[in-house]
Amino acid sequence: MIRKKFLQLLAAGLLMVATFRASAQNSPAYIKNNNGVTIYPDVNFSGNARAVKLEVVTENIVHVVAAPSTDIPKRNSLSVIPYTTNTTWKVEEENGRLVLTTAKLTVTGDLKTGAVSFADNNGHPIVTERNMNGRKIASAVFEGEPLYAVAQTFETSTDDSYYGLGQHQDDVYNYKDQQVTLFQNNTEVAVPFLISSKNYGILWDNYSLSSVGDTRPWKALSALKLFSAKGDEGWLTASYSNDRNQPENVAFEKAESVINYEYLNATKLYLPKEFAIEKGMVTYSGSMQSGEAGEHKFKFTYAGYIKVWMDGKLLLDRWRQAWNPGSGVFRVAMEPGKKYQLKIQWIPDGGESYLTAKWLPPVPEQDKNTFTFNSEAGRAVDYYFVYGKNMDEVVSGYRTLTGKASLMPKWSLGFWQSRERYKTQEEILSTVDEFRKRKIPLDNIVLDWSYWKQDQWGSQEFDPSRFPNPDSMISVLHKKYHTQFMISVWPKFYEGIPAYDLFNSKGWLYKRNIADRQRDWIAQGYISTFYDAFNDEARKGFWQLIYDKIYTKGIDAWWMDASEPDILSNVSPEKRKEQMTPTALGTAAEYLNAYPLENARGIYEGQRSVDNNKRVFLLTRSGFAGSQRYAAAIWSGDIATHWSDLKAQISGGLNFAMSGLPYWTMDIGGFSVEHRYEKPTEKDLDEWRELNARWYQFGAFCPLFRSHGQFPYREIYNISPEGHPAYKSMLYYNKLRYRLLPYIYSIAGATTLKDYTMMRGLVMDFANDTAVKNIGDQYMFGPSLLVNPVYTYKATAREMYLPSGQGWFNFYTGEYNEGGKQINADAPYERMPLFVKEGSIIPIGPELQYSSEKPATEITLFVYAGRDASFTLYEDENTNYNYERGAFSNIQFNYNEASRSLTIGNCEGSFDGMLKNRVFNVVWIDKQKPVPFDPERKVDTVVKYSGKQVIIKR
Repeated sequence: MIRKKFLQLLAAGLLMVATFRASAQNSPAYIKNNNGVTIYPDVNFSGNARAVKLEVVTENIVHVVAAPSTDIPKRNSLSVIPYTTNTTWKVEEENGRLVLTTAKLTVTGDLKTGAVSFADNNGHPIVTERNMNGRKIASAVFEGEPLYAVAQTFETSTDDSYYGLGQHQDDVYNYKDQQVTLFQNNTEVAVPFLISSKNYGILWDNYSLSSVGDTRPWKALSALKLFSAKGDEGWLTASYSNDRNQPENVAFEKAESVINYEYLNATKLYLPKEFAIEKGMVTYSGSMQSGEAGEHKFKFTYAGYIKVWMDGKLLLDRWRQAWNPGSGVFRVAMEPGKKYQLKIQWIPDGGESYLTAKWLPPVPEQDKNTFTFNSEAGRAVDYYFVYGKNMDEVVSGYRTLTGKASLMPKWSLGFWQSRERYKTQEEILSTVDEFRKRKIPLDNIVLDWSYWKQDQWGSQEFDPSRFPNPDSMISVLHKKYHTQFMISVWPKFYEGIPAYDLFNSKGWLYKRNIADRQRDWIAQGYISTFYDAFNDEARKGFWQLIYDKIYTKGIDAWWMDASEPDILSNVSPEKRKEQMTPTALGTAAEYLNAYPLENARGIYEGQRSVDNNKRVFLLTRSGFAGSQRYAAAIWSGDIATHWSDLKAQISGGLNFAMSGLPYWTMDIGGFSVEHRYEKPTEKDLDEWRELNARWYQFGAFCPLFRSHGQFPYREIYNISPEGHPAYKSMLYYNKLRYRLLPYIYSIAGATTLKDYTMMRGLVMDFANDTAVKNIGDQYMFGPSLLVNPVYTYKATAREMYLPSGQGWFNFYTGEYNEGGKQINADAPYERMPLFVKEGSIIPIGPELQYSSEKPATEITLFVYAGRDASFTLYEDENTNYNYERGAFSNIQFNYNEASRSLTIGNCEGSFDGMLKNRVFNVVWIDKQKPVPFDPERKVDTVVKYSGKQVIIKR
């Protein structure tokens, strides 16, 4: 009986499939599932996809999987959290296509090619997969495992622009027609989420080495027609000088057409042996010619000093330390057959240095409005399409998929002091003591690496000769100085120490670096490796190690360095995969970029398992899609003390924030120092101080505000003497940051509760102003403040744009400016141009030395009139997780321009220790009444507030 019933069900199922096949004559079949449809396209036209699944996640999110077999592979994503579908949708077949609709989306799948297109609920196109040859699923093998190289090309409109994709150092903001490589590296953070100015996003659910955008392989310069300095065809003239101070004294010349010293040891292997790299320089000169008209892209990787001229115009002028190369990209319009003079000047930075020169011809006409995701290892094309009415909704969709951003403790939004490195317990305590004596606000002191004995990396034990009483030190920091303590932990272990032996005995370590007998850079060099963060038990073991050795001493936060994992710096992706083989989950090729996500997960879950009432805080050098749910903030790595690096952090930070991960920071002043600043002349010292002053100005308006770097020491008082313009400027912005804490903590609350983004590319807030699409050196910090960093030495003004649609008030003077125009804003040494959007309410708190010094019993509301305005003041218990259970409050402020009234709404919500009574002071600013910013100024109205609505008229 059971067998008969089974056969009846099987027959019914086969009949259903046959019916679907018959319903689409000459077209592949499809099956409707509980949460979407699966199309079975013609493999000859589908890029080798035999099944394309459209899964409805929400009314504005659709999951697309194109698989090389008719069975869609089951996969537990590391980035995407589990979800259930409760969305109403329907599907219809029409003209060889399936049309799936939700309340917000129309998704069409071609039954023959499997190509998918997306439109809004009115049928207006958003973006579409390229119908023919737009998808690639090609067999690949890694570590003997059959996998697939996967790619998907999307077509869009000419007015589209793309952002996100993590944090990169090319100083490129709008990625249209650009190429982004997704490979975790020091200063490079791979996040496979692209967001568009047309209010959609693509989360590419793949962890392997990938490229996005214009994914054509970069070409060597030799692919152009090259000419030597004398006009000979076929090469450039490489002039080698063994004395960089006398470059005219050329030791020898060579004909060279390829410049490719990209990875570790390349210069040792391929540079001429007679070149004195420690003190020499190379000049490549000649000309080049292309057979194509249009915009050519050039990309340089460099360490040391590099300058690039074309036709006498300086297009690149950079410096990077030898052990961590930088990159730069520029575009040049070229005419076919025309010679362009080229000069490249390279001064290496020591015995190991880097230089590559590559290019791409113009984007083919048919590809100009396309972008591609291309990954070397996967099991299917796998991505999530997210749509919204604005970019904030798209970011919210990303966090729906990958997890809410944790709310950081309030202290983390104050100022942090760090350096590479405090070597003793006394240095830590004396530094904090000096801050308190000088009344420089401070919330967090950071202990960088090497607090262990020299040969004990990975022990997580303090060297007792330098840190004799770490428990007592931390207690003094907490009780006497009211300062938090963050400590650096690496996933690295020296061979032979007890922790190494334990992890090794359990199979938790990557062993290739050990087998290679690879030594690090400490003293004579020690042999080391990293633990496998993809192993559940290894993550727990790592947490247990740092819990036992460190956390029990009272640590407040974790600095997770080298989390790429940087087992050996500046290696190729192939070498990195070799070093990570095998992982607990599968091939290193497939899981390459997800290491920092799992590393953060282990510490987050570990701390919450033992102390669920203290907010976890992680600062990590790398991250991935989903890192925000593990309380991970990311910093931009070991950037250089150079004006170009300062500028590149602006676009890098904006794209990172627009990738959906809200907490980003950088080393104020740059990490690695140009040698001229170590023993500076008077001129160099002046530049050093100005560089740091300008960097502080920018840093005060980033999600996290922290100073760090190599010698010279980075404390304000070590950078310049009290009374110097640099000192006064840095102190001003430090104090301003603390005055702004009610504003900053409120937007942090909105980041967690409403999926807000704190550091905002202008395209997020001014979508109708096409002028902002390529402005990557200005941004909004929260809803009201337009931040315009200065990144040019000796500048006293800077060109900037005021977005259209509203007016702007100069923050310092209150002067009003109309929007929609370019201005030359004053930028004296001590001030960065800062503007407030017309129709803003900014709450200003008391002067503080640390974030918890005193409650904000009085808050001054600076109301910038001219338009309606609103702001929500968020407050909670600051350091615990009670907010997750609803223990927080919101007070809504609304200004109505027509009635010229401010409404302070009822206090919604409650928490232990909340203020029952307080004072709100009101300052009015409008076109006719320019009011300079002064938190101590006489106010216009004083309001005593006890939690009930109050209305104030101007």
